[in-house]
Amino acid sequence: MKTVRCSIIGFGAIGQGVAEVLLMKREYLESIGLDVRVVAVVDSKGATVNPDGVDLADCLARKREKGTVALEKLTGLEVIKSVEHELVIETTPTNIKTGGAGLQNMLAAFEMGRDVVTSNKGPLAMKYRELVETAKAAGCRFRFEATVGGSMPVINLVNEVLAGNNVRSIKGILNGTCNYILSRMIEEKASYSDILAESMELGIAETDPSYDVEGIDTACKLVILANAIFGLDATYRDVGVTGITKITPEALDMAYKNGHVIKLIGEVSRDRIHVAPRLVPINHPLAVGGTLNVASVDTELAGEITVTGKGAGSIETASAILSDLVAIYRDC
Repeated sequence: MKTVRCSIIGFGAIGQGVAEVLLMKREYLESIGLDVRVVAVVDSKGATVNPDGVDLADCLARKREKGTVALEKLTGLEVIKSVEHELVIETTPTNIKTGGAGLQNMLAAFEMGRDVVTSNKGPLAMKYRELVETAKAAGCRFRFEATVGGSMPVINLVNEVLAGNNVRSIKGILNGTCNYILSRMIEEKASYSDILAESMELGIAETDPSYDVEGIDTACKLVILANAIFGLDATYRDVGVTGITKITPEALDMAYKNGHVIKLIGEVSRDRIHVAPRLVPINHPLAVGGTLNVASVDTELAGEITVTGKGAGSIETASAILSDLVAIYRDC
């Protein structure tokens, strides 16, 4: 049995989802020879640390009752530098302007010789090459499937399952909030502002939805795909971006009468990284509804392969983190 000591840095929805999934999958992990032991959990107010393994159920209960897991005044950086463990699970909030705390946490983890699995798009959208090269120089594993498409596999699908294929392009819907808004506008023949308000009430859209509806979230995900799959050195500034805020019910209705839906489509290839609303035939594989994500991978040998799945949600995103963890340690 291999013991993997890890920290969860960031204990919002995704960090809590990771804790829940690790509790749910303890027997499975043991069955493949992994004793995954969380030795530290950190949120914005402090940390819980136990070198023998924290009680994840207790951490979840305290977070829900008190709003924090903090028993000690330690930051994520301090935990990464001072607590002995092999893996940092980095799930702090995304910041695409500076990379935020996540960027510093990841660099510190590599400096300490720790592997990193993350759902945090910001650092990868800003400093992909620096992170990958720093991890490689330190001999650390770095995986980030959860940054693009939540539970829908794209990066590992291309780099592992489709290894050897020349990928010409990837295009699809990579933001569930935008897809929900456009789907509901068609169904209800309602305005953008009305459906945005509905999606905020339901918790599908954030209190400040601009990151989603202006196409910024999709653009960040495309940058990660451009770098991880096409070997580019792109940043957010290299993406042409148009969001969905100016789409009207009339435009959606006219498209529908002509056999099309309007979707926010992101597309990446070696020559182009672009996000904009586009007409998609109603029966096309990319014409998924609700909060679903979809990605169509155009390959040289296997043709076009399309995957669909939930692009958000704490458990769904945690499933991608779990798959990265297993991929790193199962055969060690």
